[in-house]
Amino acid sequence: MSMTPSAHVDTFTRDHLPPANTWPVLEFTLPELQYPERLNAAGALIDSAVAEHGADRPALLAADGSFWTYGELQQRANQVAQVLTEDLGVVPGNRVLLRGPNNPWIVAAWLGVLKAGAVVVTTMPMLRSGEIATLIELTKPVVAISDHRFVDDLRTAAVGNVSVLAYGQDDGDDLTVRCASKSGKFTAVDTAADDVALLGPTSGTTGVPKVTMHFHRDILANADTFARHILQPTADDVFAGSPPLAFTFGLGGLVVFPLRFGASALLTEKAGPVELAEHSAAAGATVLFTAPTAYRAILKENRADLLRGLRVGVSAGEHLSRETWEAVRNATGLRLVNGIGATEMLHVFISAAGDDIRPGTTGRAVPGYRATVVDENGNELGPGHLGRLAVIGPTGCRYLDDPRQAKYVVRGWNVTGDTFFMDEDGYFTYQARSDDMIVSSGYNIGAPEVEAAIDQHPDVVENAVIGRSDPERGTIVCAFVVLRDGVIGDAIKRKEIQDFVKDTIAPYKYPREIRFVSELPRNPSGKLQHFKLRDSVEGETQQLTAAGQTQA
Repeated sequence: MSMTPSAHVDTFTRDHLPPANTWPVLEFTLPELQYPERLNAAGALIDSAVAEHGADRPALLAADGSFWTYGELQQRANQVAQVLTEDLGVVPGNRVLLRGPNNPWIVAAWLGVLKAGAVVVTTMPMLRSGEIATLIELTKPVVAISDHRFVDDLRTAAVGNVSVLAYGQDDGDDLTVRCASKSGKFTAVDTAADDVALLGPTSGTTGVPKVTMHFHRDILANADTFARHILQPTADDVFAGSPPLAFTFGLGGLVVFPLRFGASALLTEKAGPVELAEHSAAAGATVLFTAPTAYRAILKENRADLLRGLRVGVSAGEHLSRETWEAVRNATGLRLVNGIGATEMLHVFISAAGDDIRPGTTGRAVPGYRATVVDENGNELGPGHLGRLAVIGPTGCRYLDDPRQAKYVVRGWNVTGDTFFMDEDGYFTYQARSDDMIVSSGYNIGAPEVEAAIDQHPDVVENAVIGRSDPERGTIVCAFVVLRDGVIGDAIKRKEIQDFVKDTIAPYKYPREIRFVSELPRNPSGKLQHFKLRDSVEGETQQLTAAGQTQA
């Protein structure tokens, strides 16, 4: 596969792209997807926005009413690029790891890294030192930029390997202090459109995360497909949402999309559904990104009024049921935009808006993409069949040096871990996950990773983790645990194991339900049979549903 000459001095990412014959088919069918060969995504986002809309337009809003203008964001991004290149010796192609909550400085750092021609490694601030160490080993960053409140685990993981630069404190070595001494003048490195810009780790069904690789052009492609054609944003829009910027869902909805169209974004570091809705309403948000769980919670608290100022409500991260869609519609008049995306694809590729929405379905292929369902061998099944969702477009799966590339890309299609039904009109209806991924409140959680954490508890002999249906969160992590002889499986032990898991891996991955059992089901060869546990839990749910209907 022919690629444009790279601007990267450090060739690590190009050297570790998957073999060209394992790539998915890439298609650039829309005029807006015809990008120049030389392209720096940060330059296209922030410099172009300042030139087109002016430096004084609000860019990043905070819940307290303060904000950064486009000019301020541009200056600080340039200063970050100066610190990286002038003080720390970062060269194009080096990786820079980012760790922090949704706030303006993490956005400035993200833009600054790209402007410097380096590659961003996005990470969740909730990750523990062991998880961070794994990502450092996989991506080999030379610098890590972290909010000072999340720097301890990072320093533990990065000992001897990575320069750690904190921001948000009065230390003379702080990134913000260093930036203040810089001119704020920096010309974005002339990267190739197909130079790697972003490494996005994704949860998987094994303990080792997959790392997705995205080019500079990919970052713009999501704005020029889903955002441009489904959301149809203008410079007057205010974007808000719950997803962390370390998730590509949040990165698109709160950084790339608003900057691409000269809009503004409300950044909230941590907020529950109702609090997020309150902040959004106060800021005049017109576009909201969050999971179905959050919309249900807002309605449950009788705060539907907070959503009535929205122009668009986007629901993604987990299945949006017809019941939830209709409840939001009835309470607010808002027709939620459903969608499915993947870290491998960078953002949403199936969706629908306005009169094209069919409640209960996810939607149709977003302009610029095409989708189908395939069987286990990658053969297209066509309308009227259940199958694995497969998609082709301007973005696609490229794993960093990972044999699992061959599982995700089949006959040129990106084949997700989801089972869908496609009708004659090209609308897709979600059926189930087809792997061991647990999607809870919009978070992707790999069951084996949780099992590995539980196994480290001294009183645990073995365990198995599955997802259990839950009316509030869609799915919750449910663990079946076998304890050592003589250890009592009671409420105290249950909370002890839950707290242990929270201290071992990111807290959102902990098992909300723990069932103590004497043994786990296995086949004759000793392989754990998760499906038997899932079947038993589903049987319980069906019995409860039937009992409720009988009583009604």
